[in-house]
Amino acid sequence: MGRSYLLFSTLFACFYLCFNAAKAQDFETLRKQFPDEKAVLLNRVFEYNIDIKDGAPHVESKELQQIEYLLGSATAYMGGYGFSHSDFHKLVSYEAFTQSPDGKKQKVTDFKTSNDKESFVFYDDVKETSFHFPSVEPGAIGNLKVAWANKDPHLLSSYYFTGYMPVINSELKVTVSKDISLKYRFIGLDTSNITVNIENKGRGKIYTFQYKNCPADRSYHNAPGFAWYSPHVVFYIDSYKDDKGNTVPYLSNLDDLYHLNYSFLKNVNTEVSPAVKHIVDSLTNGLQSEEDKARSIYSWVQHSIKYVAFEDGMGGFIPRDAQLVCSRRFGDCKDMASILTQMLNTAGVKAYFTWLGTRDLPYKFTQTPLPLVSNHMICTIKLGDKYIFLDGTDPTCVFGMPSSGIQEKEALIAINEKDYQVLNIPVVEKSKNVLVDTTWLELNANGISGRIKRNVKGYFAMDMHGKLMYWDQTKLNEYMKDEFVRGSNKFKLDTFYVDKKQSADELSIYAGFTLPDYGKKLGDDYYLNINLFKFYQNEQIDYPKRKVPIEHSFNYIKKYVTVFKVPDGYQVSYLPQSKSYHNKVWGFDIQYLQKGNLVTMTQEFDNDNLMLASTDFDQWNKVLENLYPLYKETLSLSKK
Repeated sequence: MGRSYLLFSTLFACFYLCFNAAKAQDFETLRKQFPDEKAVLLNRVFEYNIDIKDGAPHVESKELQQIEYLLGSATAYMGGYGFSHSDFHKLVSYEAFTQSPDGKKQKVTDFKTSNDKESFVFYDDVKETSFHFPSVEPGAIGNLKVAWANKDPHLLSSYYFTGYMPVINSELKVTVSKDISLKYRFIGLDTSNITVNIENKGRGKIYTFQYKNCPADRSYHNAPGFAWYSPHVVFYIDSYKDDKGNTVPYLSNLDDLYHLNYSFLKNVNTEVSPAVKHIVDSLTNGLQSEEDKARSIYSWVQHSIKYVAFEDGMGGFIPRDAQLVCSRRFGDCKDMASILTQMLNTAGVKAYFTWLGTRDLPYKFTQTPLPLVSNHMICTIKLGDKYIFLDGTDPTCVFGMPSSGIQEKEALIAINEKDYQVLNIPVVEKSKNVLVDTTWLELNANGISGRIKRNVKGYFAMDMHGKLMYWDQTKLNEYMKDEFVRGSNKFKLDTFYVDKKQSADELSIYAGFTLPDYGKKLGDDYYLNINLFKFYQNEQIDYPKRKVPIEHSFNYIKKYVTVFKVPDGYQVSYLPQSKSYHNKVWGFDIQYLQKGNLVTMTQEFDNDNLMLASTDFDQWNKVLENLYPLYKETLSLSKK
């Protein structure tokens, strides 16, 4: 460790001298190149040294970052900095300092370490060490160098070349022993800008991946996880030679990954506890079919075991015994899979541990058989010749439907110690996820009064059930006001009622409202726009500037119906024309129909794509070009 750290210190010193000599690419040049940026990363260099130690792969890593501040406001937004470490990536050394515009060096002395976890994670062993660069001003350069010891070479992290600020030089350097076979794969957008150089040196090879002048990643609220678009390299040990010169497969194929994954299961649930057996018997008493037994057990786990993410060292990989999960009444995704699998097998239903990656990740087991492909675990059952995916972490998920966040993903199913199966989790067709919103309108002296019925099915219903489960009445009231608004900002929700007696995959909500000053009266004539919604306003995609794909939670059909009662003594003098427009991406149907004294307007939108690539953006915009003019159509009423 001492020798490698010395080499890293030497590298850092070389960079430092070079920047003093070149004056950090000339401050004014950077200001002109990035007029809207508060800071740029001059250099981000990540190095891995992969060698053989005690007959097995051994990994050390280190990172150098140099950030130059361009604007005075950068102090408030970017003076704070940090780095992470964990049980798998042990912190070895770190140093940070600011280099002032006149070359003076001021060290950081106050470092604070805390848990770095997502809000939904109860415990996570990842730590974040944070600090503030001192004396930040335009032209100052913050310098950070960190070194780690990597506990498990199976878990090498992908290297992302871009970030939230531009990078002048982004570089990954991997030095590997001659006894190690390394493989890599580029993922994300603009990977053609990454250059690769492989150099034979000494007793090994040096792989250098470099991306110069990286633009900052742009964030979009409707984008998928950043791994889908941010350019990065996935690299891993394919095989190595042991002390006897024998080639040992490491992560060379899916068999190797499954062997690794199954090693985490082999000592789990070796016996069924009396407590678990008692619950299974009580849940399945009198039930004959495997499906009925599975439904009963799944529902019990969903509503009796609380999902709590708990990521602590190997606890992030090894499920806890069903007995412990049952007694605690909480667990993470692996624990949910553990208790589901054991309870179902105890009831005679074939059930299997299953690894998968959520839709946040773009990876597939069949393309990149690595641990980073999966960030989730569920239970898979087989009923006859049909596989059903059960996610115990989602208390609203309907039996037979996968949770929305795992649609279209590959599932690695553990059949036994030697056998596994990879299946594609299906996408739920749009006809099962339907929202129908019906509004009944009547004119009155002050404007409009109306009634609403909204019926939702599939994922729409599951989402609403989740809100009813977790939200208090105050939050629910605010949500309903926003959700049911229509016509204008004068909309007032008077009452609402939720029919909770329907099934888990269907729900109806009823509401009453008033809409003052809606419609226009000129003389004896009324002019009324009964299209109360102006969907997708300002949602044109900035194409071709935007390259980042768009993600939808699920495929769906949305139908909005407005039924307007023509007042006594009046007749319809103008009824807008119906129109439809569809292309390969999506489309709409708007229909106007009069029957007696009722005018019905129906607008329907459908979505059949979980993700839109940039090649689809032009078709998306084309639909909006045809939709927007229809929002100006007005119903005219005149006296008989």
